[in-house]
Amino acid sequence: MAERVIEVDGIELCTESFGDPADPPVLLIMGLGASMLWWEEDFCRMVAAGGRFVIRYDHRDTGRSVTYEPGRPGYTGADLVADAARVLTAHEIPAAHVVGVSAGGALAQLLALDHADRVRSLVLISTSPALPADGELPPDLPPDLPPDLPPPTEEFVRFASAARVDRSDVDSVIEHQVAYAGVLAGGRRPFDEAAARVLVRRDVERAHDFGAARNHDVLTDGAVPQAPLSSIAVPTLVIHGSADPMFPLRHGEALTERIPGARLLVLEDAGHGVDRADRATVAAAVLDHTA
Repeated sequence: MAERVIEVDGIELCTESFGDPADPPVLLIMGLGASMLWWEEDFCRMVAAGGRFVIRYDHRDTGRSVTYEPGRPGYTGADLVADAARVLTAHEIPAAHVVGVSAGGALAQLLALDHADRVRSLVLISTSPALPADGELPPDLPPDLPPDLPPPTEEFVRFASAARVDRSDVDSVIEHQVAYAGVLAGGRRPFDEAAARVLVRRDVERAHDFGAARNHDVLTDGAVPQAPLSSIAVPTLVIHGSADPMFPLRHGEALTERIPGARLLVLEDAGHGVDRADRATVAAAVLDHTA
């Protein structure tokens, strides 16, 4: 279906749906700094073909959603959580199965805590606990860096610290994003650089202002739920690659332990995100979990 810009509470968000609106709804939440294109269309259609109504959307400051001045986002992480509920409201969906990847998985967890009535089940991919085990945040610790879990790999840290990009040069931005995608792939499988380059170029050229996505790097958390992850009561599936360089596998294991009844699916040698080689496996897992 065609893209649709929705407006709820004065916020414009670009969405796209696949499948029959009469089927059980599945809301896809992408990670920060990434538009909905990273939920690749083939994956969306696989899930829709299994009898689900699939919705993907651009976060603020990505793709064709509302864009703010770089360095001045004017919103918080809590607002991005509320945006997921806004997308459901605009599509007249009371509650959906929610699938989040990377930081989108953290947003999905917080959605299940703050808007429990909007979430039928969770699938959390390549992510980490959004809150510490006791649900309380020390004042000096952001929620995406739990103190008891391993840091990113050395290769990931080297790339993040050494990478240089000229944000005014489209080609420089594309080269940086392709290289970043290569690092996230984890290094244990062949990396399809050509396919990544096509996707990145489309993402950059489609955005209102691709540089605005940097606002996600300076977001404050906003209102953090007071309830711990152990209070999440919906069926939860955690999917994690064994070669994830951003959130090593222990993050997925810890998340599974902290949410009652959660199950863990490990993707051997997979990196961060939904690799093309795992697309059918992940789609089948989502369909099974949401049946």
